[in-house]
Amino acid sequence: MRTGALMSQVVIIYDGQCEFCKNALSWVEKKVAVNALDFHTADLSIYNLTQEQCSQEVFVIDQQNTLGGAAAVAFLLKARGNRVSSAFITALGPISRFGYRWVANNRNSVPVKILSRLLSQ
Repeated sequence: MRTGALMSQVVIIYDGQCEFCKNALSWVEKKVAVNALDFHTADLSIYNLTQEQCSQEVFVIDQQNTLGGAAAVAFLLKARGNRVSSAFITALGPISRFGYRWVANNRNSVPVKILSRLLSQ
């Protein structure tokens, strides 16, 4: 459910020009109702975020928190029902943040393209 209106409790601000990001979002949306906003066109000031911040990581905003990067991924996995994966990412802390940064900085690499393709199925 990609819309500009605040229609669900969870807002995802993502890179709508990134194939991996779009496929990951579609995978999440199979089980979680979200309001997904492409940071290139969204009014980020509503969420106290900047273009610079959103160009570096995904953000998830619910009624209580604004989470970015690996923490946002863990939140979405938990919301999707993937509690073990979510707990694993959370428990690994700095390693998960490093992994998130690596994926974000290497979106055109073979491993990320393979993961993107898997998410699109």
